[in-house]
Amino acid sequence: MEAVKKHFFSDLSVMLGRSMRHISRSMDTIVTVTIMPIAMMLLFVYVFGGAIQSGMDNYVNYLLPGILLIAIASGISYTAFRLFTDVQRGIFERFHSMPISRSTLLWGHVLTSLVSNAISVVVIILVALIMGFRSSAGVLPWLAVAGILALFTLALTWVAAIAGLSAKSVDGASAFSYPLIFLPFISSAFVPTESMPKAVRAFAENQPVTSIVEAIRALLSGQPVGNDIWTALAWCVGILIVAYFFAMRVYKNRV
Repeated sequence: MEAVKKHFFSDLSVMLGRSMRHISRSMDTIVTVTIMPIAMMLLFVYVFGGAIQSGMDNYVNYLLPGILLIAIASGISYTAFRLFTDVQRGIFERFHSMPISRSTLLWGHVLTSLVSNAISVVVIILVALIMGFRSSAGVLPWLAVAGILALFTLALTWVAAIAGLSAKSVDGASAFSYPLIFLPFISSAFVPTESMPKAVRAFAENQPVTSIVEAIRALLSGQPVGNDIWTALAWCVGILIVAYFFAMRVYKNRV
């Protein structure tokens, strides 16, 4: 058992190193992922911010959690693209002819997504600080925020794995992320749900993004989190488990 574990982790480190080298050689992917959310944050804070009643003195504090989720939803499309490319080039078949743990190929892409999206999140938070974002949260709330964002990233990355492994074209591999990027707009990410029409409000208050945004916002502002954090975790873990199951099934059937 020890030898199997050691073999798995050594193979995983090789696959992770391979995927990370692809990222380091094409830093434009991270730049592209961060530019759009940052531009959106600038637009909403300096153009629309004065007209939006968010209930907070500083609108960037209200806006930041939703911007981070948009950045992650945008970033995982590159995971689907890289998986699709590996499948089309027969990379999986080549590695499977070698004595390596098969699941490490997929996990290498998943962990790379986690690292690259973490870099994007840090860059966006730094820009938000320049724009006036301030947080009264201590170390533990920040760690909780990091944990929620990591879970959200993992959940969406496994969704991206399904798309990347089953898509018939490059456009198909990336197109699945568009609804995910749009979802924060129908949530409390930009405006309070109280200002929405009844039908839209009902959807906004019962979709995953709102609970995740509200939990992160409360943690960063030092406010009581309430049930939002449990709802957010339930959504993230639920999506993660279901997506992982189907991704592994598609992976085994495909390769």
